[in-house]
This record gives sequence, structure tokens and C-alpha cells, in this order.
Amino acid sequence: MSISALRNQNSLDKLLQQVQKDDSPTTEKKSYVDERLWKPQVDKSGNGYAVLRFLPAIEGEEMPWVRVWNHAFQGPTGQWYIENSLTTLNQKDPVSEYNSQLWNSGVESDKEIARKQKRKLQYFANVYVVEDTMNPENTGKVMLYRFGKKIFDKLMEAMQPEFADETPINPFDMWEGANFKLKIRKVDGYWNYDKSEFDSVSQLKSTDEELEAIYKKEHSLAEFLAPSNFKSYDELKTRLDAVLSGTVATKTAAAMVEEDEVPFKPDFKSEPAPAMATADAEEDDAMSYFEKLANE
Repeated sequence: MSISALRNQNSLDKLLQQVQKDDSPTTEKKSYVDERLWKPQVDKSGNGYAVLRFLPAIEGEEMPWVRVWNHAFQGPTGQWYIENSLTTLNQKDPVSEYNSQLWNSGVESDKEIARKQKRKLQYFANVYVVEDTMNPENTGKVMLYRFGKKIFDKLMEAMQPEFADETPINPFDMWEGANFKLKIRKVDGYWNYDKSEFDSVSQLKSTDEELEAIYKKEHSLAEFLAPSNFKSYDELKTRLDAVLSGTVATKTAAAMVEEDEVPFKPDFKSEPAPAMATADAEEDDAMSYFEKLANE
């Protein structure tokens, strides 16, 4: 696709229409360190700062982000269940079914277990790293960014502003989008992104040649939804049974952090009951949960 064609088709309305109809899941998991992923970092005081520019969808892919769901929890055996959820692919998932049974039992202790085993929503998008204070070598690179609901909410606020005096922008537009200032603070031991914000509207680069060079470096997001990234229902059910009552040996949470196998904080979304969603809204969306575990 030429850069001029991209300029004409990168529609804010199209993105908003997709958000309205795509109220379903998505997920990713890798057993190796993915060098394409940009990861925010904080200093000793727990503060972090970077400037990113979200990039449009590549040719052949409709949306500039994908949604992914995971489960991550520790069972009564001490083992961890850390798997992609098949609900990402709009398929039945054994944990979701089990959580529904627990919630519908009406027993408060069962509901508490279901709350701890809720799904965690993640997003993936291409970004251009405008500034990375902790890792300056990343500046000027096109990388993948994995983020949670708090950051996605910031994107939605930009596309659908709350007040009449605010102008909607397409954050994924190279010409009329805006740089995103990622600001991280540590609040109650977790990363907090509340102070993050979009800058004023600006063109990412001054020439179409520079923009096209960036566009050609973007990564496909389709792989995160590939069937190969998901175990079958039966495999997940076997793993769930082992975590709940079995004795199969597993790695520690700290070991998984070191191998980049657990790239998220289990801020799981509720399947069965609206009451659980209220608690989620109050939780910090930082992705540092397992880093905290590793240090305990």
C-alpha cells in the first residue's frame, strides 16, 4: 500500500465502529524474549517516562491493534495456571466455564475464587518510539507495544472525547494523530498510568518518504491470534485439573518472569457477574504483578 493510499483510508470512524462491534477477547504468549516488544521501565523511585506514537494497521490487516485474553492464577496445589484463553477466539474455555459454575453457586467463598481467576485483557499495537529515557537506544525504532485496559482507555478517550470542547483525534494517524506521553508512577506497589496523556496533534515526520519508511517497518499483529498460540480445550482442561488438584511440577512465577513467559499482571476481567467488573475498574492496570511476585 502506498503512503498516499494509507493517508486516505486511515479512518477514525472505522476504528470506532470496530470497537463497538468487537466486545470480545484476544491473547498472546511466548516462551522466549521477543525483541520486537517495547517495554516501559521505571527508575529507582518507581517513575517512568517515554513518548510513543501509535501506528496504523499494516496492509492486509484491518485494525491497528489486537485484543488478547489470558488467565493467570495459583491453584490450591501451589501450581500456576498461566495460559491463553480460548475466549480470545470466541471459543469455549474451561476456566471461564469453571468460574461461571463457582459464581452461580451463590456461595461467597466460591465467588471469591472466581474473582481471583478472572481473565486479563491485553492489547498489542505497533508504535514508533519517539523518546525512551530509560533505554535511549530504542528511540527511533518501530516496535510492538503490549498494554492493558488503562492505556486502551486513553486511546478511546482521544477518539471519543467526553466534552464538547474537545476534538476527536485518530491516535493511529501519522498525519493528524498525536504523540502519547507515557507517564508511570508506582502506587501501592503497582505501576499506575493515570497521568499519561496525548500531546497536541502533529505529523509524525515532515516528509512522506520518512513516514513510508516507518510504515514498512511495522509488524504483523495477526500472529497473536494464530491457533498455534492457543492450546486445545482438552489440553487446557487437563492443565486446569492439575493446578486445582494435581501434582504436576511447574516453574515458579519468578522463573516465568525471567523467561518473559508472564508478561502481564492478572487484572482479570469478570465473565459471569457485573459485580465483579466493578472491582476490576478500581484495580490498577499496571503489568508489574509478577515482577512483584519475583521480588517477594
